Amino acid sequence: MNSSVDLHSLLFAKIIEIATSSYSHKQKVLNFLNHLCSLYENEYMVPSSLTLESTPVFMEKVYELADANGLPSKSFKAALLDFSVSRMKDHLSKVAQFIYWQLGLEYGVNAVITNGRVMLFGDESTILSHDLYLLESVEFKLRVKHVVEIVEEAKWQDIDPDMLTSKFISDVIMFVSSSMAMRERSSESARFEVLSARQSAVLLGTEDSIIHIDAVLDPLSPISQKLSSVLRVLGKYVQPSMRIVLNPMNSLVDIPLKNYYRYVVPTMDDFSSIDDTVNGPKAFFANMPLSKTLTMNLDVPEPWLVEPVIAIHDLDNILLENLGDSRTLQAVFELEALVLTGHCSEKDHDPPRGLQLILGTKTTPHLVDTLVMANLGYWQMKVSPGVWYLQLAPGRSSELYLLEEDGDEIKDQRPLSKRITINDLRGKVVHLGVVKKKGKEHENLLVTSDNDSHLEETKKGTRTSWNSNLLKWASGFIGGSDHLKKSQGTSAEHGKGGRHGKTINIFSIASGHLYERFLKIMILSVLKNCDRPVKFWFIKNYLSPQFKDVIPKMAEEYGFEYELVTYKWPTWLHKQKEKQRIIWAYKILFLDVIFPLSLEKVIFVDADQIVRADMGELYDMDIKGRPLAYTPFCDNNKEMDGYRFWRQGFWKEHLRGRPYHISALYVVDLVKFRETAAGDNLRVFYETLSKDPNSLANLDQDLPNYAQHQVPIFSLPQEWLWCESWCGNSTKTKAKTIDLCNNPMTKEPKLQGARRIVPEWVDLDFEARRFTAKILGEEIDEPQEPVTSLGESQNLITDNSSKEDKSEL
Repeated sequence: MNSSVDLHSLLFAKIIEIATSSYSHKQKVLNFLNHLCSLYENEYMVPSSLTLESTPVFMEKVYELADANGLPSKSFKAALLDFSVSRMKDHLSKVAQFIYWQLGLEYGVNAVITNGRVMLFGDESTILSHDLYLLESVEFKLRVKHVVEIVEEAKWQDIDPDMLTSKFISDVIMFVSSSMAMRERSSESARFEVLSARQSAVLLGTEDSIIHIDAVLDPLSPISQKLSSVLRVLGKYVQPSMRIVLNPMNSLVDIPLKNYYRYVVPTMDDFSSIDDTVNGPKAFFANMPLSKTLTMNLDVPEPWLVEPVIAIHDLDNILLENLGDSRTLQAVFELEALVLTGHCSEKDHDPPRGLQLILGTKTTPHLVDTLVMANLGYWQMKVSPGVWYLQLAPGRSSELYLLEEDGDEIKDQRPLSKRITINDLRGKVVHLGVVKKKGKEHENLLVTSDNDSHLEETKKGTRTSWNSNLLKWASGFIGGSDHLKKSQGTSAEHGKGGRHGKTINIFSIASGHLYERFLKIMILSVLKNCDRPVKFWFIKNYLSPQFKDVIPKMAEEYGFEYELVTYKWPTWLHKQKEKQRIIWAYKILFLDVIFPLSLEKVIFVDADQIVRADMGELYDMDIKGRPLAYTPFCDNNKEMDGYRFWRQGFWKEHLRGRPYHISALYVVDLVKFRETAAGDNLRVFYETLSKDPNSLANLDQDLPNYAQHQVPIFSLPQEWLWCESWCGNSTKTKAKTIDLCNNPMTKEPKLQGARRIVPEWVDLDFEARRFTAKILGEEIDEPQEPVTSLGESQNLITDNSSKEDKSEL
C-alpha cells in the first residue's frame, strides 16, 4: 500500500467516524454516507490513479457532499485540521485490538458485525458491496424490522420528552437487536449421544462428511413414511453421514400404516442428455396387493389445489386385479390453483367474524369472495399467480370497517384495497388489519333480522351489488380450467325446455364412479319433477375427470346450470384421516365460506337420492328463521328399533326431547347461517369433539344434531325423506324423496337395493348411462326389455349389467 492510498483510506475512515458520531440524528446522514462510499469506491480505491495532489480534491468533494445533505462542512473542516496519519493508525489499531479481545477472535481474522451478530469470513473470502447490501436487507427483514415496530409503539413514561430524539430511538433499537443477536439460544435438538443403538440403528455415509444427521423413527408411523423419503433425497444430494435409530411402539392393537407412500422430487435425471425429452418426476408402486380396494391421493404443499385431469380408472376404488393385461394404472394430476390464506384482526378486539372480503384486479375488483371466520380470523380464497387487490365487500362490512394502512393512518374518504402479489408456488399468508369507522365503534357486524331493520336494506343491497354473471366468469378465470365454465343455456328466468321462475340451488358431493353414477340419476330426478331453473353445486375436490367432462354436456342437454366449488381444509382445524369422513365434513363444516356470498339459500341432496316431488316447494318453504332444516329420522319401521341409538344413553340425555335428524337432505338459509355465525359455532363443536375417536361416528349427521341447542334446526315434514331402513312401507307412497341409506341389518349393496326399492331408478339409470356413453364415445348394452316410462315398476337387469355392478361394488 503506497502512502497516498493509505492517506485516503484513513481520511475516509475519519470522515465516517465524524458523520456517525456527531450527525447520526440528521435526516440525510445515510444519504451522505452512501454517496461518500460511492465516491471513494469509484475514484480513490485504485492505487494507480492516486497522487498526493488528489487529496485536496477529495476533501473538497466531501465538503460539497456534506453541504448538499444538510451537514455542516465547516465542522468537517475544523475536525480535519489537526488530522494525523500516525494518530489515526494508532487509534484504529487500538480499536481493532479491543474488538478482537471483546469478541474472542484471533487477531487478523476477517469479520463483519451487524447489530451485534458476528459473521466470520475465510482469509481468501472477498466481501463485495452487494454482499453487504444483501446482509443489511436480510438482517432488517428478519430481526430489526420487528424490533423497530415494538420500540416505536412503546410508551416512554419515565423518559424526558426532550430525550426522545431519533438518535435515542436508534440507539435503543441497536441495543435490543444486539442483545437478541448475542443471547445464547436454548438448544432445540435432542442429544442422541445418550441413545444406545447397537441393535436398532442404521449407519450410512462416512465419518468424513461435513453434515451429520441423526433420526429417531417409529418405522410403522405415517410420519416415518414421509421422513424416510426425505432422508433418501438428502442422502443422494447432500451426502451426509446418517444414523437412523428405529424406535417402534412396544405393543400395537392394529397396524398403524394404512397406505403406501412415495416421495416425488424433480432431479437432474429428469432431463435427457441427448434430446429435448423431459421424463418428469413420477411415483412408481410395485408389488401391490391385487385384491385390495385402494385409493390414490396426492400429498401436496398446503397452498396447492391439485386435481386429476386424466384417469381412466376410478381412483377412489382401485382393484388392480380388474386392470386386465395392462397390469398398470396411470393418472395425471394438474396444479389447478393456489390458495391465498390470511388472518384478519381488529386491534383490542376479537377477530371480526363474518367480515366479507372480495378479491379481484384493478379493473374488475370482485372476482372471488369469502368471509372471516372467528377461528383466528382465518380466511382463504382461490387464486392464480399475478397481482390482486383485496378489499372489504360492499354492504355492512365496508359500512362499518376500514382497512388499516401502513403507519396506522386511516382514510375515511375512499375505499382502501390491499395489493397482493402471487409470484411463486408457495402461496401467501396475508395479515389484514381493520378498524371501525368513527361513530360505528359500538355497532355489531352480524345483525339478525329479529332485532335490526337494517338487514332488509343490507339484503337488497347485497342482491344488487353482487354481479352473478361476473361471478360465473370469475370462477373459470381463477381456476384456470375449462371444466369450471357453467352452461350458458339457462338463466334465472327462462331456461332450456321452458323453465322459468326463481332458480333452485342444489348442493351435492360424490366420490368414485359409483356415486357419480348415482349423482347423475339424482340430477335427472330433480329436473323431471320441476319446471323452474335449477343450478347444481358440486364439491370439486373428489370428482373424476370423466364426470367433469360429461357434466357440461349434460347441463347443455337438460338445461341446467352448475358450478364446481372447493375449499382447502384449514391447517388449524383438526383433520380427518379417512376419506369418507373428510367428505362428510365437507357437507357441514364450510357452508358459510364454500359458496359465493351472493348465494342466499341451498338444498343439500345426497348423491344416492331419488327426488319424486318439485324441489321448488322445499326451496320456498318457510323454515321459521332457522339456519338449517332437516328431516327427522322415521320411527315407524319397528324392526329397526334396536338400531335407534338416539333413543338411549348419551343422545337421549343430550337431545332432551328434540328429534335426531337425518343428513341426506337439508336446507341451508345461507343468509341466516352467516348472520348467526353458525359456521363458526359448528367448527368450535367439531374441534372439541373430533379429537375423541369415539365421538362423531356419523360426522355429517352427529355434528348438527349435537349443536342444535346453539345452531337451531327446523324439522321438515316427514314425507320429504323416506328410506327403507328406517321408514315403514305404509308411508312410501307419500315420499317426496327416497334415499338409499345403508341398512345396518341386511347391509344390502346400493345398486341391488336401488333396483328393488325405487321402480323408476332403472329407467333413470339407463338414461344417464346412455348419455354418458355417448359423450365419452363408449358403447352400452341395450336392456333386453323396453325401458318403461317413469313411475312404472320393472326390474331390468341383464347379465352384463350384473357383472358391471359387481365390479363397481
